[in-house]
This record gives sequence, C-alpha cells and structure tokens, in this order.
Amino acid sequence: LQYKVVTMGDGAKPAATDTVKVHYRGTLLDGTEFDSSYARNEPISFALNRVIAGWTEGVQLMPVGSNFVFYIKPELAYGASGGGPIPPNSTLIFEVELLDIETETE
Repeated sequence: LQYKVVTMGDGAKPAATDTVKVHYRGTLLDGTEFDSSYARNEPISFALNRVIAGWTEGVQLMPVGSNFVFYIKPELAYGASGGGPIPPNSTLIFEVELLDIETETE
C-alpha cells in the first residue's frame, strides 16, 4: 500500500474493528472516477474489516481529521476479478477524508 498525506489530523486512529465515517473519491489510474461520496454529497460509514484490504490497512494509519490519498494494488483491492466498473487487475486511487470513528461498544 502506498499513500500520500494531504492533511494530517490530530484525532484518534481507528482500529480494524471500528466503524468509520469518511468522504472519499475512487479513481482508476487513467483518472476515471468510479465512485465518490462527494458526488453524492453524503459521507459513508462502514466497518473497516468489511472493505477491501487496502482500505482496512490504510485507514488505520489516519488520525480523525486527516485526508490521505491511497494507491492500492489489485492484490489489496478487487484482484483479477475486478468488480462493477473496475476492470480486472486495476490499481485504484482513493482520496479519503476520515471524519469520525464510531467505536464498537460491548
């Protein structure tokens, strides 16, 4: 996983078992946008352990308030099968803004 820090926040970092709220934009290497919460104008919440491995690994590096760009190889994304608008063996670029952590409570 490669990443670039655009903005470093000063909040807590999520664990793999946490649910996070993010804004994001996903593109292919050629710049084709395949998904964007910004376009929907609504952030999304999801459990970090229920998404592609590149997200699980990368978002744990981000303090709340951060904005990172992730370069995710196919092995940590959708692999040889691809998915929907994502062709097989695609490296994906995600701009991710971590808005909040919704920690699991026992």
